[in-house]
Amino acid sequence: MAQRKNKPIVAVVGRPNVGKSTLFNVLAGSRISIVKDTPGITRDRIYADVTWLNYHFTLIDTGGIEPDSSDIILSQMRAQAQIAIDTADVILFLVDVKQGLVDADAKVADMLRRSRKPVVLVVNKVDSYEKMMMDVYEFYNLGIGEPMPISAANRQGIGDMLDKVVEYFPEDSADEEEDERPRIAIIGKPNVGKSSIINKLIGEERLIVSDIAGTTRDAVDAEVRYNGKEYIFIDTAGLRRKNKIKEELEQYMIVRSVSAVERADIVVLVIDAIEGVTEQDAKIAGIAHDRGKGIIIAVNKWDAVEKDDKTMYRFSEKVRQILSFMPYAEIIYISAKTGQRLSKLYELIDMVEQNQSLRVATGVLNEILTEAVALQQPPTDKGKRLRLYYMTQVSVKPPTFVIFVNDKQLMHFSYQRYIENKIRDTFGFKGTPLHFIIRERKEKDQ
Repeated sequence: MAQRKNKPIVAVVGRPNVGKSTLFNVLAGSRISIVKDTPGITRDRIYADVTWLNYHFTLIDTGGIEPDSSDIILSQMRAQAQIAIDTADVILFLVDVKQGLVDADAKVADMLRRSRKPVVLVVNKVDSYEKMMMDVYEFYNLGIGEPMPISAANRQGIGDMLDKVVEYFPEDSADEEEDERPRIAIIGKPNVGKSSIINKLIGEERLIVSDIAGTTRDAVDAEVRYNGKEYIFIDTAGLRRKNKIKEELEQYMIVRSVSAVERADIVVLVIDAIEGVTEQDAKIAGIAHDRGKGIIIAVNKWDAVEKDDKTMYRFSEKVRQILSFMPYAEIIYISAKTGQRLSKLYELIDMVEQNQSLRVATGVLNEILTEAVALQQPPTDKGKRLRLYYMTQVSVKPPTFVIFVNDKQLMHFSYQRYIENKIRDTFGFKGTPLHFIIRERKEKDQ
């Protein structure tokens, strides 16, 4: 069972204090802003995975943007709305029944309406339907459809709102399921050379969408044939939009990265060789790692670096140190300008793709497990020792394993990593994360 290629993205837009974070927390449940057991990753609470009935989607909070402007709230909301329009499948526009309809709401509603994206208008803080429905109806004046009354704090009306949201999700077409071509997202900070790399890889005849006002600027995926094999490179929406403010907003970059990563099988994280690897790179890499995608780290502008015989080694050490949570990632040194080693990138993509889809027989896994346990005793706590009964692989993309143990609490992160390293020693799995699910099985179940 490979993961769904295209998880829909729902973005929340709204003025300050209308209850965006309350709604975000309610929808995301307890999984919010939990930093995984991954040393070295801290993550802003910008996105979360939400499940409603049989639907899975990624919820994005577009808040936290602070451009310089006299009319700060309106410009913030416009920036948020633009992010949502660029990246989301459905936009949740949140307004506040207590504050009523304000000018900024109307201006943002105009932007959203012109975008032709599906918008669900949500009126928050409606604690009593009987008393407040007349105030809710006022929001019909925004001209973006029926206002849905909710109270995020009291968790009222959330189900109806989500029913409305999922109505707009694209149908999973059979064609998409059968599309076996690898999908590659090229992500990274602004100005590291992402578009130059894409242009070089696909040979300059890039599908340019005109920047005439009003044309929709959805991402255009580039289909490329190289050595008889087809690849799809995912364009992050608005890749060519040279708007300085947006380019410098870290949040905008992260939101765009989430939407590109969500649709990809393999992620190429581009790092600037001159600037070196940064914490910002680690944040973007963390998104791909969280999502279980295959990862290649491409160090661009390598031609511009003065080198001695240790330069590459030192740079790689630094990358490994800052991206310590993904030791499996492959590193390649390239130059989009000169084309140096770009063809090698295709070889790495092929290798990572194979590793993502690799299945290991249960018998072999349990031999590795038995040997690992014999070489290094599992941990104990208060006299109770962890016992590992059995391991099996349950899915690919990323390869996912279930380990049955006597007590989940005893399975420390370090021992799980030890088991992972043993599997990697045998099968490599270069370029792909491995996921582990730990299940308890009581002694008497044996």
